[in-house]
Amino acid sequence: MRYALASDWIFLRRVLITLAVVSIAYLAWKIAALFILFFAAVLLAVLLGGLAGVVARYSLLSPGWALALSCVSLAAIVGALLSVFGAQIIGQISGVFGQLPGAINAAGARFGIADAFAQLQETVSAEGSGQLLSRAARVGYTALGVVADLVLVTVVAIYLAADPSLYRRGTIKLFPPEQHDRIGDALDLSASALRLWFLGQLVSMTLVGLLCGLAFWAIGLPSPVGLGAIAGATNFIPLIGPIIGAVPAVLFALTQDLRVVLWTVGAVLVIQQLEGNFITPMIQKRAVEIPPALILLGISALGALGGMLGVILAAPLTVVIMVLVQKLWIRETLGGNTTIPGERHLN
Repeated sequence: MRYALASDWIFLRRVLITLAVVSIAYLAWKIAALFILFFAAVLLAVLLGGLAGVVARYSLLSPGWALALSCVSLAAIVGALLSVFGAQIIGQISGVFGQLPGAINAAGARFGIADAFAQLQETVSAEGSGQLLSRAARVGYTALGVVADLVLVTVVAIYLAADPSLYRRGTIKLFPPEQHDRIGDALDLSASALRLWFLGQLVSMTLVGLLCGLAFWAIGLPSPVGLGAIAGATNFIPLIGPIIGAVPAVLFALTQDLRVVLWTVGAVLVIQQLEGNFITPMIQKRAVEIPPALILLGISALGALGGMLGVILAAPLTVVIMVLVQKLWIRETLGGNTTIPGERHLN
């Protein structure tokens, strides 16, 4: 009888443990998007904290006022870029869409389809106004959600940057007391590696934007500065970012002639080869090097969990995971000798 009760208890305990693991995994899956938003706030806080540190170092301002000046300066730079290039870029894109019907008709004629744009309009109209309205509503809700997420990320980032030690201590207290030193060192290394990665990425984005802007100006594309800014900004996204950044330039080139299209595509390919083979490797020697296979895995995993935002943040999150694995597992658990990104630059 006692043996039967002990066996039943062991079985019940295993069932409860299995249910707990499954429940935790399901909860983690459901809140993955929230975790990615929080990591976006952490990344922005690292940027704001780095800017505030530079301002405080070269001025007489306190850390609080240095952070406020950094936030205002960053917002002013973004606002100036949008005001200078935003209207021009939107106007150019509107011009591209204005020429889109003729381009669709010309492409359809090559395949024996007469008046292809009119047929496309009829197909869309056949779906019914109700479906079109529902799609428009979904787009509107998505836009509102993006704005709300941006506001949330910005506010959380400012709080994190204002007093990072408070949240660092709170995170450490989630672990047993004997692990506090290990976790604190791992958090410091992660922050140092993120700062280095961010700095290297900003340098790479700036160089790509300048090269693209000069190339588009030499080719004769409209709004070369704006197109260069788009190419540089989208270079933040690993692997697929350069493709996304090249789309506006190619669209503008399509409004002209085949020669301009070929020159534009060639310029983009040459610049991306320079970036991939010379600029990025040279920067990574002083910053953080991420193996391409890990980036691909990170994009796939985070894209499934967090959509486009997960893809955008795949590289920096991979940096943090690399640091934690190398520090907590390879070095301190297995006793291996490994170089951890950001360790040499940690104060």
